[in-house]
Amino acid sequence: MNPSYVLEASHLLNERIGQKASLGIILGSGLGAFVDYLQNKKEIPYSQIPHFPMSSVSGHKGQFVFGKMGNIPVYVLQGRIHYYEGHPLEDVTFPVRVLKQLGATTLIVTNAAGSINRSYKAGELMLIKDHINLLGTNPLRGKNWEEWGPRFPDLTEAYDEALRKKAKAVAKKIKVQLREGIYVAVPGPSYETPAEVKMLKTLGADAVGMSTVPEVIVANHQGMKVCGISCLTNYAAYTGAHKLGHEEVLKVTQNASKKFGLFLKEFIIMIT
Repeated sequence: MNPSYVLEASHLLNERIGQKASLGIILGSGLGAFVDYLQNKKEIPYSQIPHFPMSSVSGHKGQFVFGKMGNIPVYVLQGRIHYYEGHPLEDVTFPVRVLKQLGATTLIVTNAAGSINRSYKAGELMLIKDHINLLGTNPLRGKNWEEWGPRFPDLTEAYDEALRKKAKAVAKKIKVQLREGIYVAVPGPSYETPAEVKMLKTLGADAVGMSTVPEVIVANHQGMKVCGISCLTNYAAYTGAHKLGHEEVLKVTQNASKKFGLFLKEFIIMIT
């Protein structure tokens, strides 16, 4: 990735927005309605931002949003780019590089995920405490730009412990069930087979998805604090009366959007 591309994109956003935020949020499938909670919004389509990759997946609107939660300014990526769409990981994580260049020091990543842990239910939220990268590659592969971060970043605490404690406190305050577990990233776009789900369970995963991990790796590379939240949409490799489909994912996340929005709103207030 050419650092000049990051500078060009951030320069345009600075000009268009004219304000700064220290918090960035990436909204996953079906969770884009969170931006309705923001005031004084400025919305910029990805297509208008230099070098910004485009999302082609339903449930990902594809725009950069700046707004305020009360008096708290935030950058929001309403829709993400996925590895399975054919993008290299340096493109998938390009928005995270831009957020850091804009001045964001904390990143909240959200996603829709299939539950491997059978005690977790569809529609519940899961706080990510750790991840397993099964994408078969890493977004830091290739030349390392020292101005961004070290060649070999430490991921011992990829998901900031202090932020996780605050997330649990918020969930308790507003009486929202917040699970906690390990998220595993797979390439997709096909859903996992029952045998693969059994393998992932053996590895220690509680939920599986096709995103998030590359963004978290790059955020840590840049010294950003990260909090990850999954909206559990279904049991992975469900073998009942119907087959898995993206429509089901969107339906569950839309039904959970009010609960998710309330949680995220209170969480932002607590951490800023």
